Amino acid sequence: MKRSEINAIIRDFEEKLEKHQFYLPPFLHFTPEEWREKNHEYDEIRDNALGWDVTDYGLGDFSTTGLALITLRNGNVNNPKYKKTYAEKIMMLKAGQVSPNHFHWLKMEDIINRGGGDLIFRLWNATKDGELKDDDVVLYKDGRKFTYPSGKDLLLKPGESLTLYPYLYHEFFVAPGSSYAIIGEVSMCNDDNNDNRFYKPLGRFPKIEEDEPAYRLLCNEYPQTD
Repeated sequence: MKRSEINAIIRDFEEKLEKHQFYLPPFLHFTPEEWREKNHEYDEIRDNALGWDVTDYGLGDFSTTGLALITLRNGNVNNPKYKKTYAEKIMMLKAGQVSPNHFHWLKMEDIINRGGGDLIFRLWNATKDGELKDDDVVLYKDGRKFTYPSGKDLLLKPGESLTLYPYLYHEFFVAPGSSYAIIGEVSMCNDDNNDNRFYKPLGRFPKIEEDEPAYRLLCNEYPQTD
């Protein structure tokens, strides 16, 4: 991805969050120059990958397979220094994009439609070795338990949420007629390096062509302190 594309995505995300009156903590407004002045008091942000995240999953086509997200808070299952047992994200998905099919080995999460448009989910149970099963899935939608056919479109309207357990494959996209959706995630600690199982192997962070200065640093770009 070009840096100019990432900058434009982040600015668009900021505008949509402001429209929905979802306000961000101060560190998400730091410029790259300001980050170079931040010391160990911000280690929690660096160590736990809080902040801006724009991914094309290594495929180079953000407009079809991509996601913009912000990790607002997170613990760290690999570092006992951090005691939080939970995480929170806010995401932006545009029409034409899909968040590709994956599950988590350990993490349980609630995915919440925060507004902007409707979402469509497709879900499957996973076998222990990560293959798809074709049996019905047991779902929890805002406290209601029910069974649903695997792979069938499930509509999630603004304000509604799904609880996703480990070994539950899920992919989602913006429903026809909607231009974007703002999506929340409340979960156990997030460990993107070890806990994501994509049905088709994918990358994580984009390769960036630096065609202009960064507007915001991504969560894997913070300068390290001495």
